[in-house]
Amino acid sequence: QVPLLESGGGLVQAGGSLRLSCAAPGIIRAVVSMAWYRQTPGKQREFVARFTNSGSTNYADSVKGRFTISKDNAKNTLYLQMNILKPEDSAVYYCNGRTVSDFEYWGPGTQVTVSS
Repeated sequence: QVPLLESGGGLVQAGGSLRLSCAAPGIIRAVVSMAWYRQTPGKQREFVARFTNSGSTNYADSVKGRFTISKDNAKNTLYLQMNILKPEDSAVYYCNGRTVSDFEYWGPGTQVTVSS
């Protein structure tokens, strides 16, 4: 069983919105934080947003004010609402879960493509 599974990616025009979901049954209560990262070909994976168990959130400067991370423990799901999308937001988006011992879970990723 895949511990994390992303969905919701796709093709959208610049200025549009998408909501990514990350199903995390079995581990959402075992981690101290969950996050979204993204990666484009030839570049390192970069941090997008994090949601900690204390309820705090933080965002990369490039997405502040446009993206919102949230978590629904009852549905074992992490979300990323992405608004006012830009072509530079195009990437494979990955869900991440980190335990108190710094073990990390990763999903296989979902592609987001923003056309200009």
